[in-house]
Amino acid sequence: MNDQTAPTTPHRGAADPVRTLMHRHRDLCERAVDPLEIAAALEAHGLTDRSAARFRHRDVFSLAEEMYARSPRDTPPPTHRPPHDPPLSSTASHPLRTLLPAALAAAAVTVSYLPQGGPTRLLMTAAALLTVTLAVRGPLPATPVLWLLTYVALGDGLLQATLTGGPDALPTGTTEDPWPLTTAPLLTLALVCAPAAWCTRLFASTARRRLTASPRLGDFTSAVRPLLLATVALYLTSLAALLAACTTLLDQPASYAQTLTLGALLFLARLLAAHGRTHAPTLALTAAATTQTLTLAALLTARLPGCAFLATPVESAVATWGPGAIPAVSCAAAALALLLHATRTLTRATAHAPPDGPC
Repeated sequence: MNDQTAPTTPHRGAADPVRTLMHRHRDLCERAVDPLEIAAALEAHGLTDRSAARFRHRDVFSLAEEMYARSPRDTPPPTHRPPHDPPLSSTASHPLRTLLPAALAAAAVTVSYLPQGGPTRLLMTAAALLTVTLAVRGPLPATPVLWLLTYVALGDGLLQATLTGGPDALPTGTTEDPWPLTTAPLLTLALVCAPAAWCTRLFASTARRRLTASPRLGDFTSAVRPLLLATVALYLTSLAALLAACTTLLDQPASYAQTLTLGALLFLARLLAAHGRTHAPTLALTAAATTQTLTLAALLTARLPGCAFLATPVESAVATWGPGAIPAVSCAAAALALLLHATRTLTRATAHAPPDGPC
């Protein structure tokens, strides 16, 4: 760290770009407890390592060190920044807030699977869809999440029925129905809420500790990127294990591709939203839901005179890869876009520096 005295250097004098920047961020410089806090704030204002060269520094952190050293303070700052972990009471109540809606969703899905009349089961499945949506969406918009969950439960059956000239009636909820309901993915996504919350919490707390310990922002980014990928892999492992258990319990086909891609999309969206990034998750969820909607719309529109060509791409995809390819590809593309976005945004100090950000 630079000496807190003010020796004569090329940075001082009338043409002192650092002094101008310090004046612009005067309150920040005087309140900061370490250079990393200043660096994170500069990064949040759009200052990059390349633009730091205009202030005759190699990177943002080096610039922040000089700003910190030159800022007047009445009292000596603490020797280290305290971690930004939330209070114990908030941490203890967090699992309960996560498990309660997940438990209600799992109960609703289980009840919908019990042997009963067609309309009753259909109503219970609708209730299960709404409950699972409330459990998994968090701060995300409900409409695309509800559609994606509805498609994973009803979409494949509806797609097959549409390709064969149907559907002729509403689904009855039995496996022998031409338009069968698939409830194992819903139960899986309800149960995986607890591991998802734990993984999100683990990533946030570990990233904050790395932020405190990192001497430079570049070191922090290098440390958090593999942490992010490991967190996503841990979540997907939990999701796959729960899906295997649920499909065995309910004696339903294991739709691994579409359930894992949908789960990955929802987890990455929740992870970004927990760190204050909601715009990209909303776009990704909406894009995936719109793709699935347009697929069904294309099949129905193809029944109009002269529009048969609209069904050709969907028919070819289903014939080659099966009906599950449509939701799997749409969710996988959206999840990959969010993962790339997360490796750019969640590896920056500004995503973890605020102490009151949600987790």
